[in-house]
Amino acid sequence: MGLGPLTGLTAGVTLAAVVATFGIARLRGRYDTIDSFWGLGFALIAVVALPFGTAPVPMRLVVAVLTVLWGVRLSVHLHLRNHGKPEDPRYRKMVERAGPRPAARLFVRVYLVQAVILWFVSLPVQFAMYGNGFGVTAWLGIALWLIGFVFETVGDEQLRRFRADPANRGGLLDTGLWRYTRHPNYFGDACVWWGLFLLACAWWPGAATVLSPLAMTFLLVRGTGKPMMEASLRRSRPRYADYVARTSGFVPLPPKRTAAR
Repeated sequence: MGLGPLTGLTAGVTLAAVVATFGIARLRGRYDTIDSFWGLGFALIAVVALPFGTAPVPMRLVVAVLTVLWGVRLSVHLHLRNHGKPEDPRYRKMVERAGPRPAARLFVRVYLVQAVILWFVSLPVQFAMYGNGFGVTAWLGIALWLIGFVFETVGDEQLRRFRADPANRGGLLDTGLWRYTRHPNYFGDACVWWGLFLLACAWWPGAATVLSPLAMTFLLVRGTGKPMMEASLRRSRPRYADYVARTSGFVPLPPKRTAAR
């Protein structure tokens, strides 16, 4: 199968999976179910694309394994984080503002939009399945993916442990990776996708997918990631302004000295 038909196949699979996820969300009565599906969607695309590429089998396996590892870990993390808790307030507000047909509106405005973004961001994974094997860019991509995966995994685990300790209720995590960046998990996420983009660049058409990691980075830094998280923390954490003053907003850097320190 050529690249064109593959991208059509993955688009159809993505849409079907998102529709199924919406059905599960309706049964659960929780529209934030899409958050748990997000990572699994990328894993699904990688598995679907794996047998159809023309790249050497080891190359295709590496791309698929890296994508599945990232996607499954993220989905499991988000599911466990949300399990047993009220639905994310963002989705409750969307329902309140949706008018007389909230399900239809959320399906179009959230689930279909997520399907398009998921498929578009996954293009480096699909293109990488047609690469020429392990060149310099591929090895650099694997290294960058590893850095990102470590940052994201360690950052999420440090935050989970912090929140699990009752003594930290209402407190602010500013140790570990969180000492050097306010969002080690988002930084790691971006690195993962720039790493997969470099794997796609194992053949020259892969460079055309540069908009995919750019879109993911934009969402993390300017879209639904960092801005929404920080707006909530500014309202609920009195010390957050000082933390912002001394800590890098995204790329890990040594903390600055402030009057409070």
